[in-house]
Amino acid sequence: MPVTDYQNLIDAPTWAFIRKTESCYPPDSGSQSLADQRKTYDAMAQVFHQGYPPGVTAKDSAIAGVPCRVYHGAAPTVVYLHGGGFILGGLLSHDDVCAEICHHTGLQVVSVDYRLAPEHPHPAAYDDALAVTRTLAKGGRYLLVGDSAGAALAASVAHTMRHSQTPAAGAVLIYPGLGGSADQGSYLTHANAPMLTTADVAFYGKARYADGRVPTKDPTAAALQDDDFSNLPATVIFSAECDPLADDGRIYTQRITAAGGSAIWHLETGLVHGYLRARHSVPRAAASFKRILTAIATLGRQP
Repeated sequence: MPVTDYQNLIDAPTWAFIRKTESCYPPDSGSQSLADQRKTYDAMAQVFHQGYPPGVTAKDSAIAGVPCRVYHGAAPTVVYLHGGGFILGGLLSHDDVCAEICHHTGLQVVSVDYRLAPEHPHPAAYDDALAVTRTLAKGGRYLLVGDSAGAALAASVAHTMRHSQTPAAGAVLIYPGLGGSADQGSYLTHANAPMLTTADVAFYGKARYADGRVPTKDPTAAALQDDDFSNLPATVIFSAECDPLADDGRIYTQRITAAGGSAIWHLETGLVHGYLRARHSVPRAAASFKRILTAIATLGRQP
C-alpha cells in the first residue's frame, strides 16, 4: 500500500479541523450502537454549526411522503442530499450548509431526509431522493446537489431523470463516492487518509445493502456502474485530494465528457473528506465552498 505524506500535503488549519472533528468522537466510537453513532455524528455536526445567515428562513415539510426542510428562496430549486455514508445524518447535520447555499445563491433549497441504512437498505434512500425530485420537478427547474453519500444519490437520480420530461438543470457533486474500483488509483494512494479510509468506504458500502454485497450493475446504487453517460445535466464535481474517493470524480467527469456532455472536475488541493464543515475555519475549504456556491448559482442561471 502506498504511503502518502499527509504532514506535507495537509496544511495546519486543515489539521486543526481534523483534530477538532476527531475530538468529537469517544475512544470507543467504533463499538457504539448505531443509535449512539448517529447521536455522536449529529453532536459533531452541531459543534461546527454556524447558524443561519441573516434573512434565511426554513420550514419542515413532507414532500412525496419524505421529511424535508425547505429554505425559502427563488427558483430553481436546489435538491440537497446530505452525506453520512447512507447510515448517518439528516436535516440537522447539514442544516447550516443548506442555509448558506440558500443565502449566497438566493435559491430555494430543499434538504431531503431520506431513509437510512441498514434499517432501510438500498434502494430506500434512492427511492426517497427520486420521489422528492420528481415531485419538485413538477414545479419547474431544479438542480441536484449533494455531498459524499448524498452526492452519489444526486448522480443516480440525475441518471434516472435524464429520461424524463423534466431532467435536472444541473448537478453539483461534493466529494462523491460513485462506485469506483477499490483496487486502483486514489483508493490505494489515499487508503489511509484522515477523515475517511478505503476500509471505511467498504464498511459503508456493505451496510447499505440487505445482503451486505455491493451490486455491480446498478446505476441507482452507483453512477459509475452505468454504461450510458449521455444526456446528463451539466455537472460540476468537487473532490478532496486527500480522499480515497478522489478518482471517482475524475473518472465520472471523463465519462460524461466522452459521451458529449458537460462536466468539470475540481481536485481541491490538500483537503480531506467532509471539508464542508471546515469552510469557516480553513482557507482552502472556504475557497472551495465559494467555488461550490458559484457553480450552483451559475447552473441556476442557465436557461
